[in-house]
Amino acid sequence: MITYTTANSKSDLEGILKLQKSNLPKNLNPEEIQTQGFVTVDHSYDLLKKMNDIEKHIIAKEQDEVIGYVLAMTKHSRFEISILLPMFNVLDSVPYKKQKISDYDYMLVGQVCVDKKYRGQGIFDKCYNYYREVYSKKYEFAITEIATQNFRSLNAHKRIGFEEIHSYIGPDKTEWIVVLWEWRNFN
Repeated sequence: MITYTTANSKSDLEGILKLQKSNLPKNLNPEEIQTQGFVTVDHSYDLLKKMNDIEKHIIAKEQDEVIGYVLAMTKHSRFEISILLPMFNVLDSVPYKKQKISDYDYMLVGQVCVDKKYRGQGIFDKCYNYYREVYSKKYEFAITEIATQNFRSLNAHKRIGFEEIHSYIGPDKTEWIVVLWEWRNFN
């Protein structure tokens, strides 16, 4: 039986890291990257715990194994992950409904991943629904960026309700799409 909960233990965080590492581009072949997607940031345990101490990550578990996750990240983590600093800088200036994104209280999706063996079973959607359930009373929306070459992730985010609001080219020449999932009408 698959359960959806928050990361509450060292083993939960270690499970996230194990799943994350197996989905980094350096551990995938080009076909997997193209068809299955990938994650970009390689977190340390200490950083993942620091983020989790601010807002708990959402995980899907089968027995004691983490099989999916959505990382919770807030504005407080802005300077913790250097690869994400360009995104935060973009969010400072991107308008959304006549305000800059940075003027809103938002939850940043730090990363999302589902174990290859469990894809296509609705776990992505259920993790995000739980994420929204947990955080929609406190934050106005969820926002993240997705590399344009990560087709699977981009399509999955659009399917559950994220909308494209901006695109930009990062310092490493990667094109990023900023997507937002409005929560105001959920509660």
